[in-house]
Amino acid sequence: MNKAVLLIIIVNALVSFKGFKDRFFFEKYKFQVGPIMKGEKLRMLSSGFLHVDHSHLFFNMLTLYFFADPVINYVGIPKFLAIYFGSLLAGSLFALSFHKKEPYYTAVGASGAVMGVVYAAIMLNPGMNLYLFFIPIPIPAYIFGVGYLLYSMFGMKNQWGNIGHSAHIGGAIGGFIFTLILYPSVLSTNKMMILILAIPIVLMFIFKDKLERNI
Repeated sequence: MNKAVLLIIIVNALVSFKGFKDRFFFEKYKFQVGPIMKGEKLRMLSSGFLHVDHSHLFFNMLTLYFFADPVINYVGIPKFLAIYFGSLLAGSLFALSFHKKEPYYTAVGASGAVMGVVYAAIMLNPGMNLYLFFIPIPIPAYIFGVGYLLYSMFGMKNQWGNIGHSAHIGGAIGGFIFTLILYPSVLSTNKMMILILAIPIVLMFIFKDKLERNI
């Protein structure tokens, strides 16, 4: 495992474990629309290192572990970190824009940052295959990426579960944009993959008003 990835996982674990035990700490640094709108902008970053429970932390870090190295192998550590933290903030900004009228809306987790890394990995490695739990056959990574983003869109519209769907969408968009900015040659080498991954993002903006009216 790359040392930068290991450090991110360690920091996520330490901050999350602190939040599990210290409710005041958790409440102070979680994403919450009301306090953020009043000026507590640090929550938009700090919430990305807090998690609801051990399984939430485990699955986010496991996903990061699988997808981080393929990104680092192409763009290097500094650009990987830019994609990770850029996607984290993009997820928070997107969630804030969609829930700005809900002062008590809260969220935690590295999912936005991780989704950005997932999208970057697929853009850079279009031939990637995934083996998901309980599915013994390989699944093309781009199908997972597009499918999960569409699921997040419907989840946000219908408010499925206690999940920050908007942060997932924002993180994926952040990963998409930052990868294009930091590694522009991907436009010529993997043009078809870029177009495929752009479809759910374009659809999201087309139907943005309908999504917002439901929230």
